[in-house]
Amino acid sequence: MKIIISLAGILLAAIGGVMAYRAAFIAPHAAVVITETSTREMPDIWRILAGLALLVAGACLAFFALRPRRRL
Repeated sequence: MKIIISLAGILLAAIGGVMAYRAAFIAPHAAVVITETSTREMPDIWRILAGLALLVAGACLAFFALRPRRRL
């Protein structure tokens, strides 16, 4: 059971990392800011934050699933 939970955590972390990376660097940007001197594209911040949350949750799940139990 520990192996299945840890693999699910690793898979969740990988999905979150790919999602955050694509939202930050590859995917089309969410907004365009036009000022008097320049034009900038802004990435989708909510998608980046969701990807990072999945990355952290998956890493924590895998870490705590494979941690040895202390016996009293």
